[in-house]
Amino acid sequence: MAKTLHTEADKKRALFLAFLTIFLDLLGFGIIIPIQPFFAESFGASPTLVTVLGGSYSLMQFLFAPFWGRLSDRIGRRPIILMSVFVAMIGHVLFSVTSSLAMLFVARMIAGFGNANLGTAQAIVSDTTDSSSRAKGMGLIGMAFGLGFVFGPALGGFLGSTYGVRAPSIAAAVLQGLNLLLAFWLLPETRDPSREVAVHGRRAPLSLAAFRRAIRHEGVGSLFSITLVATLAFAMMEQTIGLLVQAIWVTPLGLDLDASTRLAAKLTGYCLIVVGVTATVVQGGLIGPLVKRLGERRLIRISLWVLVIALATVPLFAETGRFPVFLLSGALLAIGSGLLTPSTNSLISKSIGEDEQGGVLGLNQSLSSLGRVLGPLVAGALFEYSRAAPFLTGALILVIVGLFARRLGAPARTAA
Repeated sequence: MAKTLHTEADKKRALFLAFLTIFLDLLGFGIIIPIQPFFAESFGASPTLVTVLGGSYSLMQFLFAPFWGRLSDRIGRRPIILMSVFVAMIGHVLFSVTSSLAMLFVARMIAGFGNANLGTAQAIVSDTTDSSSRAKGMGLIGMAFGLGFVFGPALGGFLGSTYGVRAPSIAAAVLQGLNLLLAFWLLPETRDPSREVAVHGRRAPLSLAAFRRAIRHEGVGSLFSITLVATLAFAMMEQTIGLLVQAIWVTPLGLDLDASTRLAAKLTGYCLIVVGVTATVVQGGLIGPLVKRLGERRLIRISLWVLVIALATVPLFAETGRFPVFLLSGALLAIGSGLLTPSTNSLISKSIGEDEQGGVLGLNQSLSSLGRVLGPLVAGALFEYSRAAPFLTGALILVIVGLFARRLGAPARTAA
C-alpha cells in the first residue's frame, strides 16, 4: 500500500516528488526536440510532415489527458503516474530503433499517450496546496517544464551532434526508466482515499458531456478557450523554429546531410535552452509574488500580449542573421508562456470542486494538446509558403484572444 498524506511535511514531500517526476518526464521529451525535425527529414519528410509528426504526439495527449486525469480521480494519482511513465518509456525505445517514417509516427504517438499525464500531476498539486499557494504550486509544474527545456535540449543537441540522431531517444528511454523507479519508490498517494468521486466520474472523460459539465463552473469555459488558442499559436512557433534556424544559419553553408543535421540540432538546442532558463526563472521564482501582487486574471492578460510581441519578433530578429539577437525572442516567448500557464491552471483549479480536480485539469490539458495538434497541421504548410508566416499568424490570433481575455471574470469558488 502506497503511503498517503497525513502531515504538512508529507504534502511538501509529495509536491517535490511530483515536480521531480514531471522534470524527468519533460527532460526525456526535451532531449528529442532538437533532433526530431531533422530525423524526420532523413526519412524524406517535408516541412509539413515534420510539423504533423509533432502534432501526432500531441493528438494522443489530447485524447488521453482527461482519461489519465479522470482515472486518477477514481484510483489515485500514484498508479496513473507509474502506468503513464512506463508507456512513455516504450515509445522512446521504439523511436530509437525505428527504420521508417511510419514507425516514427507510431513511436511518437505511444510516447504522447504516456506523457498525457500532466493533468494528473496538476491534480497532485491541487491535492497538496490551498487556494493561497495554488498558483505557486502550479508554477512548480511549469518550472519542471522549464528545467526540462533547459537540460533536455542541451543534452539532446550534444548527443545528436556528437553521436547521431538516434542517441537522444535512447537517452530519453533511460530517463523514463529512472523516472519510473523513482516514482515507484518515492511518490506517495495524494488523493484522499475517503473522498468518493461523483457519479459522473464513471462517464467517458473526453466527451462533450464532460466539457459541458466543466464549463458550468463560472469562468472555466473562457479559460478553456484561452488555453486552446494560446497553445495553438505557441505550437505553430514550436514546430517550425528548428526549420527557421536551419533555413537561416545552416542551409547557406552547403554542408552535407549529416553535418547540417548536427549543426541544426545544436543551434535549435540553444534556442530552447534560452526558453527553458527564462521559463524556469519566471515559473520557479516570480509567479508566486506576481500572483499575490497582480492576481491571476491580470497576469493572464499581460502574458498574452507578451506572447504577441514575442511571436512577431521571431522572424524579424531571425532575418538580421545575428543569432544572439534571435535568442531574445525566445526569452520573450518564455516570459509570456511562463506567466500564462500556471495562472490559467490556478484559476481553473479555484473554480471547480475538490472531486473534479484531476478530470477538469485533464480536460484543460487536453485542449492544450488539441492546440498542439491543430497548430502543427497548418504550421508546416505556412512555413513552405513563407518562413515568417507561422509566427505572424500566431501573433494575429493571440491579439484576438487577448481582446477576449479582457472579459475574464473571477472564479466562483475559492478553495480552502
